[in-house]
Amino acid sequence: MKKVNRIRKNEEFSRIIGERHSLSSAGFVLYHSDKKFDSCRIGISVSKKLGDAVDRNKIKRQVREMIKAIIDFDNYPKDIIVIVRNPYLEKDYQNNLLDLEKLVKKAIIE
Repeated sequence: MKKVNRIRKNEEFSRIIGERHSLSSAGFVLYHSDKKFDSCRIGISVSKKLGDAVDRNKIKRQVREMIKAIIDFDNYPKDIIVIVRNPYLEKDYQNNLLDLEKLVKKAIIE
């Protein structure tokens, strides 16, 4: 995922979460809002409860790869914040990918 497609600033996280358009599954919470730029942007948040810095960075890398496989950044109509929950660790990569894919598709409909 390119750096231009990432949400990094706290104000942008707060704005999207503040709009309160959310979807959830066991392993993820997904907040979405209409995109502000030409391509969609993604923010990923992983709690300290999920492990130390090495574990959290590994989870972020995995979620970025999932998102790259699911989303066409130029055509997707939303900006997204993905918050990873604790049950993420209990499932394998493929099941987590399917959960995230379902949420991303539902976000388009809302």
